[in-house]
Amino acid sequence: MTVDYFQGVVSEYLRADRAMFVNTECLLQLAPGDVPAKGTSWYCDVVAANFRDCAVYLCEVTYSGTLHALIGRLQAWSDNWPGLRVALIRDCCVPETWQVQPWVFIPEDRHAVLKKKLPSLANIGDGPGNMPSPRVTYLEEVVPWKYRSWDRKVVAPESDA
Repeated sequence: MTVDYFQGVVSEYLRADRAMFVNTECLLQLAPGDVPAKGTSWYCDVVAANFRDCAVYLCEVTYSGTLHALIGRLQAWSDNWPGLRVALIRDCCVPETWQVQPWVFIPEDRHAVLKKKLPSLANIGDGPGNMPSPRVTYLEEVVPWKYRSWDRKVVAPESDA
């Protein structure tokens, strides 16, 4: 959603899991071609492939107060979910059997806004051909001093004693 400092922080957080491989600013386009039609392609902030879990995450990063652009992106993806899955298989060589799920990174104080707006999205949830509900992680959780950079394990706070 935004090219900003936190996109890099999120990329490093994802990369800290050695089973996770990331592709930043990855073009997702429904139909192959040199000039995708408007509304049929998106630059995803980070596409993360987790080889341990056989899953691909379409990660979007924002600290917008309204989450308007994020909700719009999620709605566009959910409206085109079957085609987006085909595009990931075709263009990114994602195995057909792998799980694909949106993963949003937002400030913790925006959770109520997201919770209020998510139910209004169509084609999301457990139905056949529906986009899975997005995984949510707070930006405050991905700052580099909270985990080890080589295995993403939580760092125990040091005692002041």
